[in-house]
Amino acid sequence: MTSFVSHTSIDCRDAYALSRWWEQVLGYHEDPDDPNEPGHEECLIISPDGTHRLLFIEVPEPKTVKNRLHLDLRPREHSRDEELGWLLDQGATQLADHRRDDGSGWVVLADPEGNEFCILRSEAEITASQAR
Repeated sequence: MTSFVSHTSIDCRDAYALSRWWEQVLGYHEDPDDPNEPGHEECLIISPDGTHRLLFIEVPEPKTVKNRLHLDLRPREHSRDEELGWLLDQGATQLADHRRDDGSGWVVLADPEGNEFCILRSEAEITASQAR
């Protein structure tokens, strides 16, 4: 017997605001039959192909330590460094830089509520580095 991940839940202070931020970052959308609205304590966003869902749930306590689970993002259309610049412009905070001289590695960021995530190289960058 096996199970599948129904959705990934993220605790937060403002479910609506954080869901809107991640919606923009990931290109996800809300459920048209159950739209997210300011003041909702739970807000769901769905990937364009419908295979992944993020559920933002308001909790009273603030984030105090490093996440035990985080998202690793891979840019669809741009390089890792271009995506990094865009994410910083959108309000992400850079926490650590693990990029290497050979182009590999990642950058650790935090969303507006301090939840960590990483940005990796795009598939195109990986393919280009393997062709050398």
